[in-house]
Amino acid sequence: MTGEKDLGAFRALVLERGRELYRDLPWRRTSDPYEIWISEVMLQQTQTTRVDGRWQRWLERFPSAPVLAAAEPADVLEEWQGLGYNRRALALHRAAQAVAALGGELPSETAALEALPGVGPATAAGIRAFAFDLPSVYLETNVRTVLLHELFPDEERVSDRALAPILRATCPADASDPADDPRAWYYALLDYGAYLKRTVPNPSRRSAGHTRQSRFEGSHRQKRAELLRVLLAHRGEPDGVRLETICEEVASVEEKAGRRPISAPEVEALLDELSREGFCRPGDGAWHV
Repeated sequence: MTGEKDLGAFRALVLERGRELYRDLPWRRTSDPYEIWISEVMLQQTQTTRVDGRWQRWLERFPSAPVLAAAEPADVLEEWQGLGYNRRALALHRAAQAVAALGGELPSETAALEALPGVGPATAAGIRAFAFDLPSVYLETNVRTVLLHELFPDEERVSDRALAPILRATCPADASDPADDPRAWYYALLDYGAYLKRTVPNPSRRSAGHTRQSRFEGSHRQKRAELLRVLLAHRGEPDGVRLETICEEVASVEEKAGRRPISAPEVEALLDELSREGFCRPGDGAWHV
């Protein structure tokens, strides 16, 4: 691992760049654990410009974990539309129910956070750092970018196992210095990383875990998302929406995009898949969300 002296210089550099490049993002103006949690989930593989506005709207509709827990799953999915990865919306809903059952407040301990549906190590670390100002190992794309660019400039296939000890050694242990506490430290890493991704060939590609995101349009994931949008558009109909209607509307979308319409058996297979995951349910010859 990089020596103690080098890590000190690295910390000084990152904090300096963080002050120069600081982004005044709306979720940085709160330390409410629930609000931080929602921002962390929304920001996964999603640009900040897409999340700004949607985060505020979500909080207006679901201002707390108990309110989210009490909502209908269809309402949660409806509000999530356009943010991608619909499974995250269902996981948020299930996790909110778990939090509500515990009294309505998110825990601060890593193990308790990671026990919530959909909360992995990075999300738990982000909640700890940004909501509770507690030390954490917050490994996400921008943070990896800084570590790889500054400390591993000539290495390929660098594993998170090599990066995690550096974050443990450099993250402040407490919030005694507001200019250099866990929250400020990770803001600096995130902002410097965002800058590097705009200005140099993306160093995060040299991470052992880097994978190029697959094309969305025409993919299995796109067809699932389109099918869910059709179901949500008919959610107010008490008798549900029949398979024939679903097939017609999905076919129309595919044809407008210049793609081959998917067949009724393909639609049925996708509906069964979505049903098994809790997105919809069959009943009386129709489908309901």
